[in-house]
Amino acid sequence: MNDLHARHLSVLPDWLALYYEDPLEITHGEGRYVWDADGNRYLDFFGGILTTMTAHALPEVTKAVSEQAGRIIHSSTLYLNRPMVELAERVAQLSGIPDARVFFTTSGTEANDTALLLATTYRRSNTVLAMRNSYHGRSFSTVGITGNRGWSPTSLSPLQTLYVHGGVRTRGPFAHLGDDEFIAACVADLRDLLGHTRPPAALIAEPIQGVGGFTSPPDGLYAAFREVLQERCVLWISDEVQTGWGRTGEHFWGWQAHADNGPPDIITFAKGIGNGTSIGGVVARAEIMNCLDANSISTFGGTQVTMAAGLANLGYLLEHDLQGNARRVGGLLMERLRAVGAQLPGVREVRGRGLMIGIELVKPGTDEADPQAAAAVLEAAREGGLLIGKGGGHDTSALRVAPPLSLSVAEAEEGAAILERALRSAW
Repeated sequence: MNDLHARHLSVLPDWLALYYEDPLEITHGEGRYVWDADGNRYLDFFGGILTTMTAHALPEVTKAVSEQAGRIIHSSTLYLNRPMVELAERVAQLSGIPDARVFFTTSGTEANDTALLLATTYRRSNTVLAMRNSYHGRSFSTVGITGNRGWSPTSLSPLQTLYVHGGVRTRGPFAHLGDDEFIAACVADLRDLLGHTRPPAALIAEPIQGVGGFTSPPDGLYAAFREVLQERCVLWISDEVQTGWGRTGEHFWGWQAHADNGPPDIITFAKGIGNGTSIGGVVARAEIMNCLDANSISTFGGTQVTMAAGLANLGYLLEHDLQGNARRVGGLLMERLRAVGAQLPGVREVRGRGLMIGIELVKPGTDEADPQAAAAVLEAAREGGLLIGKGGGHDTSALRVAPPLSLSVAEAEEGAAILERALRSAW
């Protein structure tokens, strides 16, 4: 155990998870690469949990942060804030929500917390629908709606949560059905559930479940849900903390794969927009955003230096069509990983979209999750010079691959080769 690890254990919580048997200290990064305290270089396919969205040390972002820090770093929302207004204008326009209002927070957890506050106040109900296998944050209310036992330390909650089928396509009671039949069964289940409860405030759902292992339903499920929800005036909250900003390649927002009945009532976002700086936020129709009848502020949400980072990062992403790059390079990477997975008995599924790829591992010859294999592959990938993540619902047996959206074809090939060797070493 190195000195920093020992110091970490002596002053930080036991439940603060660390990757790797010998935890890694990352000291600096550039582009799609990072370096550790021993000088080892790694290709980064996890980006600080999908947060370094464009690139490490992106000159446009570091310049914007430096220049803004030289003027003023922070003043709170009690004063007019030009960078916050400018970023809000851009996010509102991109959201697809009519008459949109934007509220900035410091994290995805806080964004989802705010969305729940808005929905329950607007609808005057403390009942929330959430998806099985979901994850929405670490606060008291977001833990209370999270449908993933591994990330739920308490059953206490200010909300009544009812869990809906559909977030995982290839497991559960409807997995054997075709896509259309799967959607129909999930909608029938939702209708039945709503017949046994008081009207909920909202359904909150990740278009692709992040911590759950990059699982998703067939396209159109949430549009079909929306039709049922609208009949009862129940709001739809799309948790885009991991799926926003073009990461899925085919769409700028994950909800756009489910757009037949219009946009969500509320969108939450965070992670990638700040490229490592702490930005989260909520977009909602004005009547929903303005429903609170008490004063509120945010001390650190929308602070000038993070807004400058977000503006520079979003501008770079749009100007360089990183969504298109995620679609093209992500498609090549997915094809390569699926070809590898087809040869290995412990790879159950390679799934995802764009540069958001999950590899689910099982014990060969069974459908049983294999968290030990996932941990072993994580270690082997690091030894080979590649950083990836892991997740999964019933057990942590899915590898999570989510590089910065500027990933090149050559870097995708390099990472795929390292990951192939790591996977083959597990069986």
